[in-house]
Amino acid sequence: MSAPGYNQGPYPMSQPGAPYDDPNQAPPPGFNLGYNQGPPTVMYQPGPVGPSPGHGPEYGGPPGGISPAPVGGSPALPVGVPPGLEYLTQIDQILIHQKVELLEAFIGFETNNQYEIKNSLGQKIYKAKEKNDCCTRNCCGSLRSFDMKIKDNMDREVIRLIRPFRCVSCCCPCCLQEMEVQAPPGTTIGYIKQDWHPFLPKFSILGANKETLLKLEGPCFACNCCGDVNFELKGKDGDTPIGRISKQWSGLLKEVFTDTDNFGIQFPLDLDVKMKAVLMGACFLIDFMFFEKVGDANQRSSVFS
Repeated sequence: MSAPGYNQGPYPMSQPGAPYDDPNQAPPPGFNLGYNQGPPTVMYQPGPVGPSPGHGPEYGGPPGGISPAPVGGSPALPVGVPPGLEYLTQIDQILIHQKVELLEAFIGFETNNQYEIKNSLGQKIYKAKEKNDCCTRNCCGSLRSFDMKIKDNMDREVIRLIRPFRCVSCCCPCCLQEMEVQAPPGTTIGYIKQDWHPFLPKFSILGANKETLLKLEGPCFACNCCGDVNFELKGKDGDTPIGRISKQWSGLLKEVFTDTDNFGIQFPLDLDVKMKAVLMGACFLIDFMFFEKVGDANQRSSVFS
């Protein structure tokens, strides 16, 4: 179920050839998007280069691990941006790829989910890993509570996601899902809260003071049968589409026999960088709610299944 108006380009597309140029065309499985076609369009890219001599990995020192732009030098770091999220100010799309866990694929034993977060050129910009205990993972399934650490390419934790345990109930509004987003860890920048609806998956994207800033709305049945599943990102009025979170079809074998998922996030280029980070958290929450398979259990497909 897609919102009207995408043919009119309601939000900016800053990178030619990016995977969402044609919203009606799903990218090939595995994000084979032609990463090597043309030079990068971003000004700088976080890389695994070590810090400058004489400086430790802590924030505030010279950005020795950031490659300068090919021309024009490195830009000044933005003011008021959480440390480690400076790169997000330059992009309007993020790709998230869940790593294959062989133990989980072969014997069904649930392990901590791990993800690679990339730009539209396929360059890894962050990595994410779930943290909780074995009993919680295998007993609570996709509803499990967890902390998730998101680190940059210099292995510095820049975002922390905190999800409490919530039951599933379409009739009890007190059991709705939520997640807290911190950047840097210890400083809350926003929340994702599920809005009650009898059959549609709806979420509010909240600021640090729990004020509603954006809305997310998914289809009635959030399962991808040979196609993408789009969760439309809208303004706080809930009317104007400005982006989307897409669960992308990965191919029949991966979808049936593994628990790995591919997501794409699209948002306005000038969106507050803190809200871009919160949308990453929303993507992980959606993955656990609707596309996480535990053991022989199938994915959930709606808010009440």
